[in-house]
Amino acid sequence: MPIVRNLGRAASQLLQQSSGCGCGVSLVPVRGIGVSPRQVASDASFHSVTFSESDHPRVLITGGLGQLGVGLAKLLRKRFGKNNVILSDIRKPADNVFYSGPFIFADILDYKNLREIVVNNRITWLFHYSALLSAVGEANVPLARAVNITGLHNVLDIAAEHNLRLFVPSTIGAFGPTSPRDPTPDLCIQRPRTIYGVSKVHAELMGEYYHYRYGLDFRCLRYPGIISADSQPGGGTTDYAVKIFHDAIKTGKFKCYLRPDTRLPMMYIDDCLKATLEVMEAPAESLTMRTYNISAMSFTPEELAQEVQKYVPELQMTYNVDQVRQAIADSWPMNFDDSNARRDWGWKHDYDLPELVTTMFSYLGSDSRIAQAN
Repeated sequence: MPIVRNLGRAASQLLQQSSGCGCGVSLVPVRGIGVSPRQVASDASFHSVTFSESDHPRVLITGGLGQLGVGLAKLLRKRFGKNNVILSDIRKPADNVFYSGPFIFADILDYKNLREIVVNNRITWLFHYSALLSAVGEANVPLARAVNITGLHNVLDIAAEHNLRLFVPSTIGAFGPTSPRDPTPDLCIQRPRTIYGVSKVHAELMGEYYHYRYGLDFRCLRYPGIISADSQPGGGTTDYAVKIFHDAIKTGKFKCYLRPDTRLPMMYIDDCLKATLEVMEAPAESLTMRTYNISAMSFTPEELAQEVQKYVPELQMTYNVDQVRQAIADSWPMNFDDSNARRDWGWKHDYDLPELVTTMFSYLGSDSRIAQAN
């Protein structure tokens, strides 16, 4: 990856190239140490436009068809306007997603295409959700390495080059068996044993490095397990906490792949999305670090089943432990210490376990089984 060696010459070239039609992105910023970690081509085409600080951000969400992207797009469009938020992925979206607002194809492994998207759409905020999760990543390490690490490098370079505010989520999987587990602080030893966790530690450190080296406005939250009624399980170790609701409604039976006493931090999706927007809007001077833990609740499969049985009393819970996922879960935190997030930018969750279960069934529980239970 070549580095810009002559700051004055590169900046001069960019200034000469940016006298376009006035319909694109603002000039590449000149930083104290370097304008970009990747060489800008001599024939690059830039357009310039002036924005006031009061303007809404222009947002791109990568990996937007995963568990969080669609919900985040809905929240941001409500806040900033429908056309200011672009959802992207390499998959075909459902009709309701496609017609709900701007959607484009974006492959994070295609640096040139991604850069064109940022320039042509005047992007100022980028939410980078493209990643292979824990269990899926272990089944295909080369693909996880490409998506989670090479894709991240492309996003970091483009964000630094175009002065974007960049959000990259991290995870409980960024910790390992030698990390303190109950509670797990923001700063401690991190030695994960999955490619997903390793890639997320890499993302945290690279984002912090780009912040100090290039002035990149990098922001990151370590998510606990996220529970949502809008999406199917996607291959994560904590996805049992989503699948139990679907199976309880459909069949009244659920087979859990973790031990009944496996305690992990969890969060309802609305809290997760709220925290993501809050940290992105937080004044830079209020942030004492670039990566924060956030948490809401912590429970075991057995405790979750007891709450679910209040709505589906006949639920039959059985256990068939998946040794791979159990080993992953046993290396993760049992509780997150998120006191820094609560102090620095006022993080506060809304959903505990009873509220979570009630809300999930309010979305999913139109089945007669639930009606009878109520």
